[in-house]
Amino acid sequence: MTKFKGDLPLSRRRIIKGAGVLATGIAAPALLNIRSARADYPDRPVKIVVANTPGGPSDLIGRVIAAALGQSTGNTFIIENIGGAGSNLGMGYVAHAEPDGYTILLATNAFSINVTLYDKIPYDPVRDFVGVCELASSPGIFVVRSDLPAKTMKEFVALARANPEKFNISTPPIGTSGHIQAELLKIRANLPKLESVVFKGGGDALQALLSGTVQLNAGSIPPTMPHIKAGTVRCLAVLSENRWPDLPDVPTMAEAGYKDFVLAVDTVLLAPSKTSPESVKWLETATLKVLGTPEMKTRLFEAGFQVRVQGGAAAWARVTKEIVSFRDIINHAGIKKL
Repeated sequence: MTKFKGDLPLSRRRIIKGAGVLATGIAAPALLNIRSARADYPDRPVKIVVANTPGGPSDLIGRVIAAALGQSTGNTFIIENIGGAGSNLGMGYVAHAEPDGYTILLATNAFSINVTLYDKIPYDPVRDFVGVCELASSPGIFVVRSDLPAKTMKEFVALARANPEKFNISTPPIGTSGHIQAELLKIRANLPKLESVVFKGGGDALQALLSGTVQLNAGSIPPTMPHIKAGTVRCLAVLSENRWPDLPDVPTMAEAGYKDFVLAVDTVLLAPSKTSPESVKWLETATLKVLGTPEMKTRLFEAGFQVRVQGGAAAWARVTKEIVSFRDIINHAGIKKL
């Protein structure tokens, strides 16, 4: 676990309030404690569960947001990575956590994808959560090591078809957008023998490419950009409608010859559904405040993300809409249920 905490200034209002209670001696301690707990939320560390291992895009953005929240509010925010089972372990953990506002989920598209991909999941996507706010989005990419002869998607496909036993593709956990984009590529490019090697996190999947274990990585910009800039890996295509500003020479998948191939890592904060509206509103307000600063937008863009300054209602609307859209993608692609 990683803690992020800002300064903790002593509130003058809190001092006056406490003095007033002592002076009047009001005989309603239980009621006072309830009101105080609500007014003082959060008065202990807030745990943000990232349902993936460290190093991937969701982990990177979680740590940036947690640090910014700690600095902005003076409270403590802890990142806890609970990866495994295609992110189901972490999502199920938060779904059944105490709804007191001190355990929340940083979710990716896996939240919506897993509803269709798995026969059984440890959470109810409609009843177990409530939206807090959007965070940021990053388009998917396909990358190879720089020493591979392929400089375009078409060239890679040609190599993989000619030597199917020598080519593998690494992906983040099953159910993530990276996993879906890998399976779509195999279908759209007619590469049934391209073996998918699934890892617990995006960082692990990228490391497999760097070490030469696989020949193609279905990933995202945040953990990969430093290696692209260093020349260690080559980005063949970006899975967005337009080219990424920091990769002006990299074509979109449509430009590479594959239409309607747009996928991204979307991140959002969710809380257990029975969390008090006051706590959810506090979290929403505090997070949107730090997301809206020019400094945060610049920092996240440089890390490969585009900020989405939208509250809980918009976040929840997108998540529930994606349940349907990903269901259509999975069924159309013929991806087998797990």
